[in-house]
Amino acid sequence: MKKMSLTSLLPAGVEYVELKQQENRSQNLAYLNGTLVANSNSSSGGIMSRTFSGGVWGLASSADMSDASMQQVMKKALSNAALLSKSVNKGRLILPKAPAKGEYLFFTKKKQVATAEKIDFLSALDNYTITKYPELSTRQIAFVQDEMEKYIITTDGGEMHTMTPRSILVIVLMVIHNGEPLTHYDVFGGLGQFEDHFGDPAAYYPIIDKVYNELMDKKDAVFARGGTFECVLDAKLAGILSHEAIGHTTEADFVINGSIAGEYLNQPVANDIVTLIDIAHTWDGKTCPVPVYIDDEGTKAEDCVIIENGILKRYMHNKESALRLGHSLTGNARAYAYSDEPLIRMRNTMIVPGKDKLKDMIASIENGYYLVTSSNGQADATSEFMFGVGLGYEVKNGKIGKAIKETSISGVAFDLLKTVTMISDDMNWTAAGMCGKKQMIPVGMGGPAIKCKVNMGGK
Repeated sequence: MKKMSLTSLLPAGVEYVELKQQENRSQNLAYLNGTLVANSNSSSGGIMSRTFSGGVWGLASSADMSDASMQQVMKKALSNAALLSKSVNKGRLILPKAPAKGEYLFFTKKKQVATAEKIDFLSALDNYTITKYPELSTRQIAFVQDEMEKYIITTDGGEMHTMTPRSILVIVLMVIHNGEPLTHYDVFGGLGQFEDHFGDPAAYYPIIDKVYNELMDKKDAVFARGGTFECVLDAKLAGILSHEAIGHTTEADFVINGSIAGEYLNQPVANDIVTLIDIAHTWDGKTCPVPVYIDDEGTKAEDCVIIENGILKRYMHNKESALRLGHSLTGNARAYAYSDEPLIRMRNTMIVPGKDKLKDMIASIENGYYLVTSSNGQADATSEFMFGVGLGYEVKNGKIGKAIKETSISGVAFDLLKTVTMISDDMNWTAAGMCGKKQMIPVGMGGPAIKCKVNMGGK
């Protein structure tokens, strides 16, 4: 992307302006029962300008990225703000700022492979699967790579150039059991391009075996019992709980619009062993699945410690919400497409690992469940949630028993966190998440396993 300049485009006296140039690229490859059914590449891009004047925003965008178009889009954004400010009349408001400059390009450092080699990789996985497990009724092996490249400059000194790719392998297996289909799947990969994660197909044969073995566990699955039980939520479920039921309630725009978290700032909302953070880019010396060093408003991205030792400490902000609530910036303004406005969005949300071993957590349960994966989920502004459980197991006298049929868990997240008594010492990210708050955007979520009390759906 070419370097842009605001100096030559702006008239004198403007309050605040952003200019963004962006391209999103994606590749999709998929085998279904031995047939290549998807082989596509797509890209979309353009420019967007956004201005803040008279206490309101003006926005304009175009798929034309020429210099002349930039000037036109900038003028249109300024005129949109001027028109709206006449009716709203908020007066001159100064947005807070914490500008940063940087270039963060995650292009692979390895030799890139052609599409044909990627197809061969998927074909090898498919051949292994059907050769070893011929009783499968359906098998799908898919690869998805998404890339977001942005160049953003702001009048308060922010400037960034980023390219953030994500590569995901999806394995879906199905078998017919007693006349009904049983399905199980898993996803692998994360930050980076194909070459950063996938090479020798044999390295993924044990992963296919694991997905198959978990599918076979479902053949003997029993109904869960309805009621409240001590459970261990593995990382994927603990991650979706952190994101959906806690993270969204603590996004400042939700707080302004009535989220229950607005009543809890500096109050206990969890057991004091719980610390929950929205990580900007790095945890424990490792880059997170969705690294954000500078957000889409040119703000330096910082970790947002939402809950610290059980106390709700902070909300996630963009410039406008930080101005309105008088809080410091966190760098949580993100947008998916070139034409999208930056919204307050999570980056990588997690509970901080504890000191317990997963095996000890399971062993401490006399009569409960070990819940491994989610199938879907939703939560509201009260932190009340309901999540599907795709894979789980009975736990009796500290021992893992039979798998349970797909079910659901529900409750109020801030109440659930008060029942947490053990947190595992490991950390596992889920790398394929997409959050759908007005506009889809990649997010990272995960963490350790947690032991807590959960309302189970069942017989």
